Amino acid sequence: MAISKRVKQLGAGVFARNDFRKQAYQREALEKDLLPLIDLSLGSSDLLPPPVVVKAIQSAFELKSSSSYCLHASTKPFRDAVALWIQRRFGVKVDSEKEVLLLVGSQEGTAHLPLAVLNQGQSGLILDPSYPSHKAGLLLAGANIETLVLKASQLWKPDINSLTCSQWDQLRLIIFGFPHNPTAQVGSQCWLDEIMENGKKHQVVIAHDNPYFDLALDGQAPSLMRCTGWREWGIEFFSFSKGWCMGGFRLAFAVGAESIISALKQVKGVIDFNQSLAIQAGGIAALSIADDWPSFILETYRERRDKAVAKLKELGWPVDSPSMAMYLWASLPSWAKAQGLTDEEFAAKLLSHTGIAVTPGSGFGIGGDGWLRIALVRPAAEIENAIDQMKPWWNVNS
Repeated sequence: MAISKRVKQLGAGVFARNDFRKQAYQREALEKDLLPLIDLSLGSSDLLPPPVVVKAIQSAFELKSSSSYCLHASTKPFRDAVALWIQRRFGVKVDSEKEVLLLVGSQEGTAHLPLAVLNQGQSGLILDPSYPSHKAGLLLAGANIETLVLKASQLWKPDINSLTCSQWDQLRLIIFGFPHNPTAQVGSQCWLDEIMENGKKHQVVIAHDNPYFDLALDGQAPSLMRCTGWREWGIEFFSFSKGWCMGGFRLAFAVGAESIISALKQVKGVIDFNQSLAIQAGGIAALSIADDWPSFILETYRERRDKAVAKLKELGWPVDSPSMAMYLWASLPSWAKAQGLTDEEFAAKLLSHTGIAVTPGSGFGIGGDGWLRIALVRPAAEIENAIDQMKPWWNVNS
């Protein structure tokens, strides 16, 4: 069967490859009585959503309207709740009719955005490493892809000054994102201010993917809402998946310039019918009643981070303590480098020998080559036990 070139360009994503390996391991584990799978590869929280959110969803599911298609007009209560939340959090008034859009997860929004703002062959820039949907959206739109490589030697700070005036003039879209996945760095408001200032100057759309906004363990997470110029050239994506532990419910929103929101809404209008009103009721409850929930779960992630970093150090794998919750970003251990293993080969061997799944950093771009993302999505004691589970294999190789 004929497959489009754009699909061939997408290839098999890192999560799909990891999923294939995990399924294979689980089948083998049943046959050979292997260690159970411990999945630290996905940023899917093991924590429950706020009870008030679950109750709101349960109550709304009993209404006939929750099983009906939901056109844009029906998302108004949700968009109004978003506008109020933005005003409380940032002291910024937004127009819920023109500057707010419901999304079926922020990944959906970032992947569809290039279709809304780019013509084929125009240039978009992404950070490298970055979340896979950022590149995928550009590929699907037929864009020319530029990258701004983040380096460990620069503490993963984007070198904005490395972009020349001619590059700025060619660019039509930049997809930024701090707190940053996968490096787990919170970042700085001044970086975003500088990007937004240049975007306005050169008429480049600045998209800020911000699902981890409420998960800064150290420092303050940046936001486009604190920048000047976003009402003309900016759009910011927020999510319920991380801060409110609602990943499986697929709910998010974008706030941005009227023209960008309108264009993205038009793209979405031929792709989906928005999320169920019952799920939206949960989102409204999260923003209006349980808006402090992210700060409540931060201490859980802080404990996991601190214990995991200490345990890995004890193992002989020093890992920097991240400023953002949910992930560790670990360089390949020295013995793996000496053996010439790539990050994907190491992750595959780690899984096959210990039952522990992590994500190869190269799956987020060449800037992640030689790194691994470890998701802190199990209780602290289970994470410590998982690291202990590595010891026999680790000691044989190191």
